Amino acid sequence: METTSENNTATFIHLSTLSQYFIPFGNYIFPILIWSSKKDESVFIDYNGKQVLNFQLSLLLYSLVLAMIAIPILIFTVFSTISFNTIINEHDLIFNSLSIENITGIVIVALIAIFTFIGLKVAEFFLIIFAAVKTSNGENYKYPLTINFIK
Repeated sequence: METTSENNTATFIHLSTLSQYFIPFGNYIFPILIWSSKKDESVFIDYNGKQVLNFQLSLLLYSLVLAMIAIPILIFTVFSTISFNTIINEHDLIFNSLSIENITGIVIVALIAIFTFIGLKVAEFFLIIFAAVKTSNGENYKYPLTINFIK
C-alpha cells in the first residue's frame, strides 16, 4: 500500500516532464533528479520513475527517426526548385517549380512524418496527464509504445 507522500512524489515525477515546454531538456532533467533522490525509498516511486524516463527516451527515439525522414526530404525538395543561376546573377531567390503539381510521393512521406510528430507531442501531453491521475490514485501506469531502456 502506497502512502500519500509516495503517490504525490510519483505524480510529480510524471508532471515534471511537462517542464519541457519551458526549459529545454526539462523532461529529462527533473524526472531524473526526483527519481534518483527517492527511488531507494519506495518501489512505487522507482517503478514510476523508470516508466517516465523510458517513455521520454522512447519519444526522443521516435522523434529522431521522424526527423531523419522528414528534414532531408524537405530540404532536398526546396533546394531542387531553386534556380542557382538566378541567385548568382540577379541576387534574387526564385523557386522555379514549387507548386502543388510538383509535390512527389516522397514529399508526402515527409509531411506524414511531420504530422506524426505533431500527433506524438499531443498524445504525449495527454498521456502524461492521464499517468499523473492514475499515479495519484496509487495505481501503476505503463505508457503505451514504450521501449524499456531502464529496467
